[in-house]
Amino acid sequence: MNQIFTVEGMTCGHCEKAVTKALLALDAQAKIVIDRTHHLVQVDSEQSRQALAKAISDEGYRVTA
Repeated sequence: MNQIFTVEGMTCGHCEKAVTKALLALDAQAKIVIDRTHHLVQVDSEQSRQALAKAISDEGYRVTA
C-alpha cells in the first residue's frame, strides 16, 4: 500500500537517512521516496499508516498529515 506523509523537521541528508532507516527497520521490503523540499515521505509498505507514522515520529520528526 502506497502512503504519503507530510513530515516536519527533515532538513538534511542525515534526516532522510534516519527516517529511511526507521521505516526499513519496521518493514525491510518498504520502498521509500523522500522529497525534503516539500516535506513529503512516500512509503510503499504493507504496514499500517499508524505504524509507519509512529516509526517516523519515534525518530523525532513530526508527522502532520
